[in-house]
Amino acid sequence: MPLQVLSTLDGLESALSGSSGRPLLLLKHSLTCGTSAYAHEEVEDFLSEPGVPVDACVVHVQTGRAVSDAIAGRFGIRHESPQLLLIANSQVVWQASHHRITRREIAAALKRHVTAPPGHP
Repeated sequence: MPLQVLSTLDGLESALSGSSGRPLLLLKHSLTCGTSAYAHEEVEDFLSEPGVPVDACVVHVQTGRAVSDAIAGRFGIRHESPQLLLIANSQVVWQASHHRITRREIAAALKRHVTAPPGHP
């Protein structure tokens, strides 16, 4: 499943409203940072696994500053890049930044914070 690029506030609202039925991974990504490139790759690798029970979006912080700022303001979370938020029912239930964004950490966060639907471990 590819990351959907969020570039508008309307797109953000739509993605957040969808988190009431299906959890959302929201990646804040810098297009010019090596650490961010690594985190982006980890998220994409995680999403390529079969049966991943989440939707996923990315905000390119250089071109989506208004969206990035809206995320920080809405959730009261200081902006970092890269930064990954796990959102369920429009609430942040887990977050990680920089080198803590790994496939293993994402899987563990989903297991701890989100009940998997039947048929998904």
